[in-house]
Amino acid sequence: MERVWLNRAMHLGFFLLLAASAARLVVRHEMDLRTVVALADTALLALVYGGGVLVWDRLGRRGRLAWLAVVLGCWLVLVELAPSFAWCAIPLLYVCLRLLSLRMTLVAATVLTVAVIVAQISLSDRFDPSLVLAPVAVAAMTIVIFWELRKAGVMQERERLSREIHDTLAQGLTSQRMLLQAADRAWESDPEQARAYVRTAIEAAGENLDEARRFVRDLGPAPLAKASLADALRGLGTQFRLEGEEFPLDDRTQAVLLRVAQGAVANAREHARASRVIVTLSYLDDEVTLDVYDDGAGFDQAVARPGRGYGLRAMRDRVAEVGGTLTVESAPGEGTAVAARIPV
Repeated sequence: MERVWLNRAMHLGFFLLLAASAARLVVRHEMDLRTVVALADTALLALVYGGGVLVWDRLGRRGRLAWLAVVLGCWLVLVELAPSFAWCAIPLLYVCLRLLSLRMTLVAATVLTVAVIVAQISLSDRFDPSLVLAPVAVAAMTIVIFWELRKAGVMQERERLSREIHDTLAQGLTSQRMLLQAADRAWESDPEQARAYVRTAIEAAGENLDEARRFVRDLGPAPLAKASLADALRGLGTQFRLEGEEFPLDDRTQAVLLRVAQGAVANAREHARASRVIVTLSYLDDEVTLDVYDDGAGFDQAVARPGRGYGLRAMRDRVAEVGGTLTVESAPGEGTAVAARIPV
């Protein structure tokens, strides 16, 4: 999973370190042929690096690997001409970590670290172990931190997909199954009603497919692409109430509220066998709230039940991600109330 903020920070760090190294070169050295060549190489490196970042999405994997090879080649020449350019090694190592396999990353890290060590030794008036140990330690820590971030990103993406599958595909397939079962029961006695059930199931399949395509691309829920949050909630087929004066909400908050409502309504219909479900969206001065009440069987919150555990946990996680809270009140035979509160 790409971390945009980290990518931008590393790109900015590269250019700042490149500028600092060039400034040091100009201040501490005469403008001889070696300095001019180093400055020309600096300009070339900046152009190649910046150009690659700008067209990153259009390069493809082979193009990115070729770009990385040119960038590393220019940098190694710079380190030979002016050792202070070794400062750029950290952001370059990060780029290697993004693009290369683990084995190739270790090779690239070794090359970068050796170049930094040689540069450190050439800049120092005497040798001491820190000139070797420090670059090795920094490279090792950078690699470990990056791989931990990548692992965390993979887990976060898996959690997102599992929530979306639960809230869209699983519920959609359950709805289609119920419609087809109803069609099967009515097939002999009422063919027209059976065909109506089948048509509804086909429509539900199309909507489910649309949702699947959107969550794979990490887009918002399909109903919100065509209507407001209130209209999307009205489309859930429940009794809907709107309280307060509507004001704009960011896309993420709207998506969270809709998914929570969808999950709560699905639980009420599939597990609680509720005959009445009321969805209330309230716009208050400093927060927006969503309440879903059903008159179904209810459940004991102290006892885990199939279909309730993951769905409620996913709702809480969604609401927490936008700074809100979710509470659930239920008891056997007394229905269930799910309330989400999100500050605005």
